[in-house]
Amino acid sequence: MALHIALIEPRIPPNTGNIARLCAATDTSLHLIEPLGFTMDDTQMRRAGLDYWDAVDLWVHPGWRAFREAMSRDRCLYFSARATRPLSEAQFRANSVLVFGNETDGMPDRILEKHPDECFTIPMQSGKVRSLNLATAAGIVLYEGLRQVGAKDAAKLASAFVAEKPEGDAPAEPKARAAGGSPRPRRRRRG
Repeated sequence: MALHIALIEPRIPPNTGNIARLCAATDTSLHLIEPLGFTMDDTQMRRAGLDYWDAVDLWVHPGWRAFREAMSRDRCLYFSARATRPLSEAQFRANSVLVFGNETDGMPDRILEKHPDECFTIPMQSGKVRSLNLATAAGIVLYEGLRQVGAKDAAKLASAFVAEKPEGDAPAEPKARAAGGSPRPRRRRRG
């Protein structure tokens, strides 16, 4: 896995499901930082992720502190509509963790204040909107990161996968489950 996406306390199930599908398509690990605004078996989230949940390297962290203990700070890049540095200045490396705030509150102020050099925004030229949809922003940032770290043949691999396995009618259920109070992240392994 070249990159990781981390969502801080996501609230909207279809956004998380769409990001999970994005992660499956790009072989990117997905980290969810509790508390979540939904349960892992939420129908809307499962539907958005379709039958790709088995292809997602999903980690659930019981809170920000547990996530910080699991991930080195120097791997993290933070993305927020309130950051001042443009996405074009972000320097992605293999194994970077792309961290996003939730749909309601965005990136917590404490992160923006503590890590201003690692906080980036996606420029919105029109000035008519405050922010982009979380799943849209995650896709833009992830593909810029993949471009920088040199991921090759993604379209070729995706085409081969689609040719082998057409989408089914029933969405697969995500395997990671929320378990209160766990001091360590829970990982749902593939296969």
